[in-house]
Amino acid sequence: MGFTIGIRELRTGARRRARAAAGTTEVAEYTGLWGWAVVPGARVSGGVCSCGDGGCPAPGAHPLEFAREVPAGATLDAVTRAWAEVPGASVLLPAGRSFDVLDVAEAAGRRALVRMERMGLPLGPVAVTPRGRAQFFVAPGAADELPGLLYRMGWDDAGLDLRALGRGSHITAPPSDLGGSGPVRWLRPPGLDGATPPEARLLLGTLAYLSHRWAAPLG
Repeated sequence: MGFTIGIRELRTGARRRARAAAGTTEVAEYTGLWGWAVVPGARVSGGVCSCGDGGCPAPGAHPLEFAREVPAGATLDAVTRAWAEVPGASVLLPAGRSFDVLDVAEAAGRRALVRMERMGLPLGPVAVTPRGRAQFFVAPGAADELPGLLYRMGWDDAGLDLRALGRGSHITAPPSDLGGSGPVRWLRPPGLDGATPPEARLLLGTLAYLSHRWAAPLG
């Protein structure tokens, strides 16, 4: 019996190390290559959030309260040590520092991205979630500026399916699972045009038009 338990413990330990190693590579890229801080996040297992709160308002999609943030610029050794403390954690990126996010329905976002590329607009990373959202990385401050920008463009009363995520918000980063719904993926990965995201005003007209045309409920 003792031998059997020992084998199970070894297997469990191996799985934990494998999960930690899988996350370490992505975290090291985010902190080292792109200069983004990373926050360990909760995950969903068996339909329950790992935070242990049965009434969790955002299962598997919020930071772990006890976990340390991995700062921008962290070395691979520092990332390895930090992520080993939270095996299996999802990778969250805090908005409002190096970037804000413009969040639209995926159908609108995909069409907008094609149009923007044809127009030669400056672009940053774009992620798509398993819940049907497209997330455009833009310069920080967009969340505060969005109401004024939409007003000046004449879109303030259009009921757009468009929102901005800024300071205090976190997004689930690829390839982490979003609340048990599946992995987040890059539609346009970071690094294609450098690490500096564009100003929101440069993308907003196209996103607003296509969000209005392809309106869908927020989710």
